[in-house]
Amino acid sequence: MSIITAHSQAIVGEPEVVEDASIAEQSAAWKLLKDAAIAIRPLQIKDGSIPGATPGSDIQQEATAHVEAIIAGIRALAPAFPHDAAYLDALMLDFQRWADEGFGEPDFLDSLVAFQPQQNRIDGIRHLVVFPMYTQNGSSDRLVEALIVETIWPEFIADLEAGDYSNKLFVSLRLVDFTPGYDTNSAVLFPETVAMREIPTFTWGAIFQDREAARYRRVVRAASAITNLELPARAAALLDDQQMAEKTFVMWDIIHDRTHMRGDLPFDPFMIKQRMPFFLYSLEEMRCDMTAFRESVKIERAFDARVAAGEQLTATEQEMHDYAHLVQYAVIFDRIFRFAITGTRTRNYDAVGGQLLFAWLHQRGVLHWTDTALAFDWENVPDAVVALADAIDDLYWHSIDRPKTAHWLAAYELVRGTLTPHPASQWARGLSDEILAGAPKGYTDAVMDDEFPLSMFFETLDKKMKPVIESTVGIRGTDD
Repeated sequence: MSIITAHSQAIVGEPEVVEDASIAEQSAAWKLLKDAAIAIRPLQIKDGSIPGATPGSDIQQEATAHVEAIIAGIRALAPAFPHDAAYLDALMLDFQRWADEGFGEPDFLDSLVAFQPQQNRIDGIRHLVVFPMYTQNGSSDRLVEALIVETIWPEFIADLEAGDYSNKLFVSLRLVDFTPGYDTNSAVLFPETVAMREIPTFTWGAIFQDREAARYRRVVRAASAITNLELPARAAALLDDQQMAEKTFVMWDIIHDRTHMRGDLPFDPFMIKQRMPFFLYSLEEMRCDMTAFRESVKIERAFDARVAAGEQLTATEQEMHDYAHLVQYAVIFDRIFRFAITGTRTRNYDAVGGQLLFAWLHQRGVLHWTDTALAFDWENVPDAVVALADAIDDLYWHSIDRPKTAHWLAAYELVRGTLTPHPASQWARGLSDEILAGAPKGYTDAVMDDEFPLSMFFETLDKKMKPVIESTVGIRGTDD
């Protein structure tokens, strides 16, 4: 039996309507939708279109059958997601129009604009998400992806967001089931990845905290054993509790995410698409992470002061206090154990950030690698991390008074003050007068792909940790 005939028979009778989102992933409707989404992907090319889908062709008939199955699956699942009714209605229309217009480059702007998950930040609420899209750190092709996701929004996070850490665009999710674009390192769902005819004003951005937490637990558990690190009791508990780790990452990320738009910025350091030396991206990500660390220290110490003054914290305040402490462990260990050695050495700005934090703490005497064992002076670690945050903030504060390339040079000096550049680095030796007097492109071109190579410590750790890092591809929060 051909694929076309199989799918045609599958949708002669509509799948049974699903009304309970909590079991949607077990339904025949979800299986029909997911299978059809997976089946249509090989027909698509990079921009999401399906070449050769001329009227009456086998390719056109096959693609149409898959789209009919996708629409049938969405229609059957829609009653389980009443909060997304407008989106799912628009989604079916977008799929039908794509098929009717001959499977050119897909345009899902209408359904994307109708999808507003930030309006339903309720712990446990689910969404059905289907788009032609690329997946960051996954696939660079705009293929059809289908997901069932669940919101993570504990009460203390709602209170945090309603207070000093407002972030109306931030959505925290858990992966329930997904197509192959998310069987990768991708841990985000961003609207800008969707195929669409024009760019709207984006109103949300989502991170899969379950995947972040699961990766963290597996990597840090292994790295701690390899480096003979004796973890503090609360840091060790974090590795044994997936839900605790998820909530920790939600708190970290909600503060990190809002920081990209706040502070003394060199106009707009990250969100505008521009080509610049990759260590600038390292510093921007570190600025946001160091701010999350600094604010967590601030929150924890403020609650400690209230308790010392004889106040009784509410249950939610106590939870916020406890997770503020856990965020500090998460930032440090994720940065130095995972970010520093994940990915290639080609302009890997996240890796440089992890290397920078490790070396900064080591050179300030609060991190020790002695007798083949890693140790921290935990009492003094917070102030050392905050000092790095202050150094980056100072760089940013001065930036608006500097030309762009002068800011780049100052940023390089901040990084090279802690990390050792490659011996062949043009930047380390001093850029030529021709480059200095030329266009910014010359500066960027002069940066080596691996401008700040791994230290001997990280070279060894990388070799020992590589199988563990690779094992986290596609990891779920239910994986242990």
